[in-house]
Amino acid sequence: MVNNVPRPPTPVNEPILGYLPGSIERTELKAELARQESEIIEIPCIINGEEVFTGNIVEQIMPHDHSHVIARVHMAGEAEVNLAIESALTAHDMWSNMPWESRCAIFLKASELLRGPRRAEINASTMLNQSKTCHQAEIDSACELIDFWRFNADYCRQIYEDLQPPVSPSSMWNSSEVRPLEGFVFSVTPFNFSSIAANLPSSAAIMGNTGVWKPSRNSYVSNYLLMRLMMDAGLPPGVINFIPGKASMVGDICISHPDLAGIHFTGSTNVFRQMWKDVANNLENLNSYPRIVGETGGKDFIVAHPDCDRQALLVAMLRGSFEFQGQKCSAASRAYVPQSVWDAIGEDYCAEVAKITLGDPRIFSNYMSAVIDRKSFDNITGYIERAKADPGCTIVTGGNYDDTTGYFIEPTTILCADSRYESMIEEIFGPVLSIHIYEDNDFENILAVCDTSSEYALTGSIFAKDRRHIETALKALRYAAGNFYINDKPTGAVVGQQPFGGARGSGTNDKAGSPLNLLRWVSPRSIKETFAPPHEWGYGFLAD
Repeated sequence: MVNNVPRPPTPVNEPILGYLPGSIERTELKAELARQESEIIEIPCIINGEEVFTGNIVEQIMPHDHSHVIARVHMAGEAEVNLAIESALTAHDMWSNMPWESRCAIFLKASELLRGPRRAEINASTMLNQSKTCHQAEIDSACELIDFWRFNADYCRQIYEDLQPPVSPSSMWNSSEVRPLEGFVFSVTPFNFSSIAANLPSSAAIMGNTGVWKPSRNSYVSNYLLMRLMMDAGLPPGVINFIPGKASMVGDICISHPDLAGIHFTGSTNVFRQMWKDVANNLENLNSYPRIVGETGGKDFIVAHPDCDRQALLVAMLRGSFEFQGQKCSAASRAYVPQSVWDAIGEDYCAEVAKITLGDPRIFSNYMSAVIDRKSFDNITGYIERAKADPGCTIVTGGNYDDTTGYFIEPTTILCADSRYESMIEEIFGPVLSIHIYEDNDFENILAVCDTSSEYALTGSIFAKDRRHIETALKALRYAAGNFYINDKPTGAVVGQQPFGGARGSGTNDKAGSPLNLLRWVSPRSIKETFAPPHEWGYGFLAD
């Protein structure tokens, strides 16, 4: 039984540095950007703590300067994937039996390395590898990941405390052993957030699990440096095995392995659904039922009531849609705006969007940068071109794009006469906001449209002044978003403040940034020790 559970440092959210002209952090970051862009690094697999150079190489480029190679990545083959799984399974006994506070200490050490000497390195790699501005990288690859590691250590402590049975009669001792899962956890991570990439394998590891990490093909540089950072913080060999490789090959091997214990996934809805089907089809060959945790797509919304703060709405649409190039699963992608409100703010909104600067993230005055790759560029511009050709659509901002140097797309706003036009209901994952203008007296009907027109349910927001209208929206949109915002943009969830995740086609809603996620990576064992066991098998009711 756990008594007097030691407490890690009380977690606090890491302050966001400003990178103002003349600041120390700006000077350090510019120097690190210059250093990293001047070299091409070799990125190996990391298996059992060892670098494995396969010779099967793909190049990593800058999305904003796609002729500039920044890394040569050694891709895993079947042999490396199988070796990574065996390494994780071998490390399981050592790691799962290590005291939880010792495991947490490693990630608290990692948070301090990231907070201090490694901050510029990780932020610069995210800027170059994923075309994020300094502000975007600071929020993502520094602050949010520091928060994940700090808060997850405390959530781990809470779980060890809270899972103990409250009562033990005098004749027995009841206790719970907080065990990790039996087997290995397969973590599949996205390009758009370095913090998510490192959090998925490490949150399972904090709870005593070992695993295989398959990073996105578009974020090898930043993810590799984060893997090195965790190792430098004391992560033992084999606990997390870093496997860049072809998604289908790595996935097929991991999902079909009998010792698969769990999947921690962030990515597209279609890929997650296929993984779930593959697991189901292979259940008879698995040693246990894997825990499947996924955060997938989104078609995140803003609904405005005629009586709302119109300037706040304008800012929310601009920031929510175009920060991070719209490449956030929470980005505002559709808005429902009353006619009177659009009449009042439409021109100002378009004028403000026109002020957004787009270009190389190494130029700190740019507000937006490139989208991640050619596939994304073609997909997003396809929506724009189809909207241009549709008589029911009007493009009021942006609509232009250029892939000569990098994958640049202007912040684009489409007015859609049809509330169920494709760009109003399908995930685009880029700097495109679709707006449907509705009649002022149709608020409740538009809430129903918002609730039913998309398969996703990740984030959303309501703008209204009168509390009655807010309550109406809260009720009507109860299941339309796992993270719901009142008079704010539907982005920017903070670890420890707004646990993040959605349902429907947006995932399993296991809430990263809360104890709920960590609970998915344990399998408690209830233990009853009897001090006065019975010596007779009969019961009193048997007597005549």
